[in-house]
Amino acid sequence: MVDITAKPATERVAVAHAFVRIRPAALRAIRRLKTPKGSPLEVARIAGILAAKRTSELIPLCHPLPITHADLSVVLRPRGVEITARVTTTASTGVEMEALTAASVAALTVYDMAKALDRGMEITELHLLEKRGGKSGLYQRGAKSKEARRGR
Repeated sequence: MVDITAKPATERVAVAHAFVRIRPAALRAIRRLKTPKGSPLEVARIAGILAAKRTSELIPLCHPLPITHADLSVVLRPRGVEITARVTTTASTGVEMEALTAASVAALTVYDMAKALDRGMEITELHLLEKRGGKSGLYQRGAKSKEARRGR
């Protein structure tokens, strides 16, 4: 593990995204709550929150962190399910891995809950949208880095 002993505890936030592409017939069944295992959206939300809290048990060399808040938005879209995970802590290291793990597990849960309807689902677009706090400051996906703004 990286030594974070000397790093100050600051508020840190990370937001991650995932998308589960699903066929139209399966999406209609999810919308109507006609899935064999129940509502995949709410179960995926809870699974993602639980995953964020257990990230250090799943990812080797990841620091266990005191998660102060974790929430997921799991929303039906025309082509699938969009997942956004937001995780917050006050600690000496960031919560990017926790947010990415939450989004990943939520997407896997949607797949598990709806696989009887569509085994061809695709989990796509897993990425970090934003992170704040700590020495490196703000990161936003798609925003130019400080070096790029300085012309490097």
